[in-house]
Amino acid sequence: MLVVTFRHRSRINRLRLQGFPMPGGWSWLFGHSFVLLRYTKRFPPLANIGIPMQELSKQFTHTEIQPRHSKINPSKPPMAGESVEPIVGGPSILSVNTAEWKKWRSLLNPGFSTQSLMGHVPFITDCAQVFCDKLRMAAGRELFSLDEYATRLTFDIIMKDPRVLMNPLRPIIQKYYSRKLVFYIDKELHRRFEELKTEQRNPIPANSKRPLSVASLALQAYISENRDQKILRTARLDKDFAAIVSNHIRLFLFAGNDTTSATICFALHKMSTEQEATKKLQEEHDHIFGRDVSKTAELLRAQPTLLNRCRYTMAFVKETLRLYPPAANMRLGTSQSTLPALNGETLPIEGLNVILMHQAIHTNPRIWLRPNDFIPERFLVEPDHDLYPPDGAFRPFDIGPRCCIGQELSLIEIRIVLIMTARTFGFRAAYDEYDRIDTVRGDRVFQTEKAGTHPSDGYPCRVDMLTME
Repeated sequence: MLVVTFRHRSRINRLRLQGFPMPGGWSWLFGHSFVLLRYTKRFPPLANIGIPMQELSKQFTHTEIQPRHSKINPSKPPMAGESVEPIVGGPSILSVNTAEWKKWRSLLNPGFSTQSLMGHVPFITDCAQVFCDKLRMAAGRELFSLDEYATRLTFDIIMKDPRVLMNPLRPIIQKYYSRKLVFYIDKELHRRFEELKTEQRNPIPANSKRPLSVASLALQAYISENRDQKILRTARLDKDFAAIVSNHIRLFLFAGNDTTSATICFALHKMSTEQEATKKLQEEHDHIFGRDVSKTAELLRAQPTLLNRCRYTMAFVKETLRLYPPAANMRLGTSQSTLPALNGETLPIEGLNVILMHQAIHTNPRIWLRPNDFIPERFLVEPDHDLYPPDGAFRPFDIGPRCCIGQELSLIEIRIVLIMTARTFGFRAAYDEYDRIDTVRGDRVFQTEKAGTHPSDGYPCRVDMLTME
C-alpha cells in the first residue's frame, strides 16, 4: 500500500512540476485532501461530492476541456468495478473492457431495446398506478418521504420477473445477504433456463407470448449461440455464464432502482416549483390522453407508443436530468487519450482516472444559456437556436459506446410517472416541518451522497389532489 501511494504521489508531483493544472496546496503526505476539505466544508456533510467539485472547477476555466475534440479511451479503470463489487458481486458491463464488454453488452442489449421495453409499459403503468394510490391515501393528511415512495415504485418495476429475485436485499450483514441473494438468483436462473429450453422445443404461439425480462433474453441468446453444442439436452446452465448474469441482475437492481427513483423525486419537485412548465406539461397530457384523467392509465396500457408523442414531457425529464444528473462517469487515461484545453494545451492523462463530473458540465455557462434556469425548451428547439445543447454537453447517462444500457427504461418510467401525476397531484416540499435546515446555495432541495444522489432528507412533502376522479 505504501509503495502504491508513493508511486501515485510521485506521478502527481511530476505533473505538478510540469505545470499540469491542479489546485494549490498539494503535499506529499496528504495529497489534495485538505484542498478538497476547504470546498466540502462549505456544504452540508451529506451533499453530493459533485457539488463541491462543481465549485472547484470554476477555478480552472482557462484549462477547460473542449469536448468535441477530446479523445478519451472508452475503457473503465479498475476502480470502477471495485467501487460496486460489494453490491454487484463481480465483473459486469460496468467494469469489464474490450471483447468481454462487447460480448455482454450484445447479450443484454435486446432486453433494453425500445421494442422490448414498450412491451413492459402496461406493467410499469400498473406500478405507477399503485404509486398514485399511495399518494391519494396521503393526500391532504400526512407528511411523507417522497424518496421512499419513489424508491418502492422503481424497485417494483426493476423486479419485473419476481422469480429471479425472491429474497429482498437487506444488506445489514453484507456478505451474508450477498450469498443469500446469489443463491436465489442462481436457483431461479436455472429454473428459467429449463423453461426456455422447453419453449425452444415446444414454441409458444406468438399471440400468447409475454414480454421477457432482461435475464430471460440473455438466456435466450445464450441458448441460440450454443445450439450447435446440443445445449437443449444439457441438464445445467454453464456456471460461469450464470455467475455473470447474476452479477448483472444485482447491478440492474442497484442502478435501475436508485438513479431512477432519485430523478423521479427531482422531477416532481420541479413540477411543484415551475408553474409555467407544469402547465405546459398538463396541456400536453390533455391533448394526447384527453381531459378525462381517469382514462390515462388505460390508454397507456392499450397504446404504449403514445409515450413517443409526449415531446414536452421528455424535454421536462431531460431538463431535470441536466440540473440533477444522477451520477458521474469514469474513464481510464491512456497514451492514446487526448484532452485539449481552451488555452491550447494538451493535457497528459496516461495512467490517470478521468472523472466526468456531470453537475459541472451541465451548468457550465460557456456552453449553456441561463444554465441555472429550468427550461425544458432546450430540448425542443432547432440546432441553430441559442438554447440548443452543444454536442457532448448533455450526458446524464454518458455518451458513446459505454452509455448507460438502461437509459431508455429509466426515461420510460419517469415519463409514465409524470403523465400519471401531473394533472392529479400537487406536491409541496415540507422542509419547514423538518428538523434539519441544511441548504446548498440557499436551496433546501439538493443531491446527496446517498446511492443514486437521492434528495436531501428524503424530500419530506405533502400532496394535494388537483382533480376529482
